[in-house]
Amino acid sequence: METRVAVIGIIVEKQDSAEQMNHILHDYAEYIVGRMGIPYRQKGISIVSVAVDAPQDVISALSGKIGRIDGITAKTAYSNFIYREET
Repeated sequence: METRVAVIGIIVEKQDSAEQMNHILHDYAEYIVGRMGIPYRQKGISIVSVAVDAPQDVISALSGKIGRIDGITAKTAYSNFIYREET
């Protein structure tokens, strides 16, 4: 299996959308390396960074599902290196 390391940057502008985002992240928990959330109270938003190690299609699916939630924006930055794991 080939995997890549990526960071998904998420901006949450509608706080009531965060629960739906968290459910999706839970579904992909096996691929998540780490997560950091920062509430930016002065602007009324939250900034979330999620580091993942997963196949390319899994990363794209995760980022796409999160990005389609109303009030949430997601962008992904990928590493250039592809890791090959023996199964």
